[in-house]
Amino acid sequence: MMLPARRSLALALAATRSSRQILHPRTSVVHRVRIAAYTTTPRLRQNAFHTQLENAASSTLPSVKPSAPQTPQTLTEKIVQRYSVGLAPGKKVKAGDYVTLAPHHCMTHDNSWPVAMKFMSIGASKIHDNKQVVMTLDHDVQNKSESNLKKYKQIEEFAGKHGVDFYPAGRGIGHQIMVEEGYAWPGTVTVASDSHSNMYGGVGCLGTPMVRTDAASIWATGRTWWQIPPIAKVTFTGILPPGVTGKDVIVALCGLFNNDDVLNHAIEFTGTEQTMHSIPVDDRLTIANMTTEWGALTGLFPIDSVLQAWLRAKATTSAMFPDIPSRGQFTHEKIDDLIKNQLAADPGATYAKSLYLNLSTLSPFVAGPNSVKIATPLKDLEAKNIKLDKAYLVSCTNSRASDLAQAARVFREAAKDGVVPKVADGVKFYIAAASLIEQREAEETGDWQVLLDAGAQPLPSGCGPCIGLGTGLLEPGENGISASNRNFKGRMGSTDAKAYLASPEVVAASALQGKIAGPGWYEKPEGVEKVIIGEGNGDHQHDKAISIEEALDKLIEEAEAMIAKAETDLLGAPAATTDGAAAGEETLTEILPGFPEKVEGEIVFCDADNINTDGIYPGKYTYQDNVSVEKMAEVCMENYDKSFGSVARAGDILVSGFNFGCGSSREQAATAILAKKIPLVVAGSFGNIFSRNSINNALMGVEVPRLVQRLRETFGGSEGDKPATRRTGWKFVWDVRRSKVTVTEGEGGETWSQKVGELPPNVQEIIARGGLEKWVKHQISLN
Repeated sequence: MMLPARRSLALALAATRSSRQILHPRTSVVHRVRIAAYTTTPRLRQNAFHTQLENAASSTLPSVKPSAPQTPQTLTEKIVQRYSVGLAPGKKVKAGDYVTLAPHHCMTHDNSWPVAMKFMSIGASKIHDNKQVVMTLDHDVQNKSESNLKKYKQIEEFAGKHGVDFYPAGRGIGHQIMVEEGYAWPGTVTVASDSHSNMYGGVGCLGTPMVRTDAASIWATGRTWWQIPPIAKVTFTGILPPGVTGKDVIVALCGLFNNDDVLNHAIEFTGTEQTMHSIPVDDRLTIANMTTEWGALTGLFPIDSVLQAWLRAKATTSAMFPDIPSRGQFTHEKIDDLIKNQLAADPGATYAKSLYLNLSTLSPFVAGPNSVKIATPLKDLEAKNIKLDKAYLVSCTNSRASDLAQAARVFREAAKDGVVPKVADGVKFYIAAASLIEQREAEETGDWQVLLDAGAQPLPSGCGPCIGLGTGLLEPGENGISASNRNFKGRMGSTDAKAYLASPEVVAASALQGKIAGPGWYEKPEGVEKVIIGEGNGDHQHDKAISIEEALDKLIEEAEAMIAKAETDLLGAPAATTDGAAAGEETLTEILPGFPEKVEGEIVFCDADNINTDGIYPGKYTYQDNVSVEKMAEVCMENYDKSFGSVARAGDILVSGFNFGCGSSREQAATAILAKKIPLVVAGSFGNIFSRNSINNALMGVEVPRLVQRLRETFGGSEGDKPATRRTGWKFVWDVRRSKVTVTEGEGGETWSQKVGELPPNVQEIIARGGLEKWVKHQISLN
């Protein structure tokens, strides 16, 4: 902390330096408008492998760092505060804190049996709170093989034995069930062992993904650990024009803010009452669902009048039709209590960053091919006459009754003499409702039948093609368009196919016309020529005031640095420094007996950013529980590069670009790399859920952005020329004791070193035990 006299001097210096600068603050940044190629200042790359557990004691539930009391909190922090246990008296949680979470609910799906096996293997015999746990069967529901049916029966019997709420195959997709049955309740923390748990944020519930090992811990103890992510505020301005949907909003956000702007962040969406009224709850669910694809860990909407009206309608329906199966979650008394104790962000709450999108300037968008980071206005793709082979109205993202109604409207409006037109020749159109309740609602309105009359092929309510399972997958050379959430290469079928994402009405119109097309509903507002996005809140006067304050803070920091330098020059020593490390002493990390002090090997380079878990471990194997280690090694990275298996060798150090391991929560993304006998992954940055899986499964990892840069400078080339996987001849050494990496750039090449994040003893112990599951089992054996 600065001494008062020294701070006064810094303020005086800042004032003199700012006499010309303060008149021109960061308003150019706030006001700038970008289309598609929008960039921000370089983000701080979160060292997910090390900082997540750096202060953990000998427990899977790290203690919370101290912070100043009475700090204004974001909505995210307030909800986490409610569901954190063991906090010190008066403690106010904030972004960056480690907390012990006792979630309101925890959902598992087809992975419930693998979770149960972990649960039993650690010596647990009774679920801590059976009302906390929900089990749904939704991913591989078309698979009628003996092994899958056996697994489904085991899950149902396990749920029955422990008194857990259970939903069988065909009842619906787990995330939709969590919302429509009221488990994902506003103002609560609800988790699931699936990456699209973010969807719960659409109803004001802080939903975030956990992995299988975390779920087993929650079953056994009712708790798990979590580090509150940096929190980003996304402000919507304007209102959605006719013909523009929530899907267009999130596709545009993913494609226009496409430089990992919100990677590993928690997002809070906000806007004026008029703006938020233009976004119905179903659209909010779509937006929140796909914040996963945007790179975020949560996507939280406010608990506002729109949500309250939706809840009231649910409660009224539940009261009027008591014979409808329900868990009794929606009651007016419960809603009254929610409103009475309503949570909202405090004025002055701190956000890591603020972005805005003017909804009035938005038009229909399409994502792809094969990437959510490529977002193109529909009109541009319509002009290209892109032929389609398959269309999909499936998934928890966009197959609710309201979505089916929009798709049916496309065919109704194209009908002649009351005859519903058929889908285009050569096109297969697949539909599956998000849940049986949503399908029945669509049947009652006639929308389901319209789609069937048009030639749509119905599938059971479940994930199906979205996860690359069952009927209707894309074949080599085919083009498909889907209302689902992911179009990663190979996810929905062949790696040689192209997949696009769009709203339900665009999917239906495309199926009808046999090419990417819209229904013509969009009405362009007068004077709108481009999408308006930027940093800040979209209120230029407010943003200007904030930018002036930030500019002054920066000048004070610069002035303080000048004073420190002057003191050093005059006194010959660092000013006010007593820390030995700052004076040049090397800080060493304790190495547990038997843990290697160094990890080294030849670098094999996979030169791509955003390599997702589908690329690392194909979805078609994810729910096969008997895949051998040898098979896992064989298919590792298959969807990214089929030649990886022959290029990479045991003992190599795998190096890749930024946001490695984004996508789903499958633990096999980590265990497949271990099966290939690769002990360490190095990347520019990691997807948070992959970081968590790696620690839990004993895969080591470290972030070294400089190494990625040097590899690209050395082995760069055009996309078509460079191999997807390359043996480099470079040597990588990670000195764990010194928290330092050393790279030798080929025989006779340059050698350089840099400090990296610490691998503390508690994390070493988890890895040495073979992962968190075995670590917990060992701890239980000691008691």
